[in-house]
Amino acid sequence: MVHTRDAEADTLDILRREMARAPFTGVIHCFTASQAFAEAALALGFYISLSGIVTFKSARDLQETARSLPLEMLLVETDAPYLAPVPMRGKPCEPAFVAHTAAFVANLKGVAPAELARITTQNAYRLFHKAARR
Repeated sequence: MVHTRDAEADTLDILRREMARAPFTGVIHCFTASQAFAEAALALGFYISLSGIVTFKSARDLQETARSLPLEMLLVETDAPYLAPVPMRGKPCEPAFVAHTAAFVANLKGVAPAELARITTQNAYRLFHKAARR
């Protein structure tokens, strides 16, 4: 799990250096970085996880990046107790709110919410099963 903010170059340097020592996979948690960072993380084999931030009106760049993410490398999350998605903003975030984030992302991606749920669930199993085998 990698949570990075305002440190794209440093994060990529660290990931590349550590991956050269021994390949691994992971997830960029609570993703809010640039399109270029997303592409670099995906190239390293990392999944991208979107939180309620993607639903915010001020997150236009993040929404554009989310549209470009491959479904097979995408996760959604709550980041509870913070970052409640629209329409729950201002409330403490809870796991049930992930449905709002997923519905928003499904709309961005042009897929049905049930399909996004199926795909992201498979992605989580694939990612964490790989991690558990190491």
